[in-house]
Amino acid sequence: MTVVAIDGPAGAGKSTVARELAAALGFAYLDTGAMYRAVGLLSLRAPDRAPGDLARAARIELGERVRLDGEDVTEAIRAPEASEAASRVAADPAVREALVARQREIVGQGDWVAEGRDVGTVVAPGAAVKVFLTATDDERARRRARQSGQDHAAVLAEQSRRDERDSTRPTSPLLLAADAVTVDTDGLSVGEIVQHIVGLVRSATGAVD
Repeated sequence: MTVVAIDGPAGAGKSTVARELAAALGFAYLDTGAMYRAVGLLSLRAPDRAPGDLARAARIELGERVRLDGEDVTEAIRAPEASEAASRVAADPAVREALVARQREIVGQGDWVAEGRDVGTVVAPGAAVKVFLTATDDERARRRARQSGQDHAAVLAEQSRRDERDSTRPTSPLLLAADAVTVDTDGLSVGEIVQHIVGLVRSATGAVD
């Protein structure tokens, strides 16, 4: 069993890099952020229910499409309001407890590339390779604005609020693991980043071509 942890702030390129890395290595891919987005979406639909209760009861299926209680929510969880809700519920200790338990169960079997904000520090602290992706604030906002079609300035402002919330929450804050390798994605193609991490994995596991 080999786990590669990909962490970093919003807009650093985690999802794209992790998905391509998993394909290059022949590993399964886990998007932990999609789980929080799903619970965030539920919190918008059922604001009278405690987020922790929603997280414990939710049936979240991950894959090419994301299904929530049987409904395909792949696009819905990427909407700006769902992203904002995800950041809010992710600060709830009960939500994190429920979802981290599921994530640990998932990566406990087989080879995985798992991405999120606390994979290397909380979900899989024993991961064979830990990578922390970074990029400048402006570059991260530019990427997210291009993906969502939102105004760059609005994305930058929301990104700042989310970074503050993610890095200061008392439970599982966004932190750089002591043994993580930091990769600045500014100016690098996805292919270049993936190949760099593939090299780290092969070095750590003794794998050869």
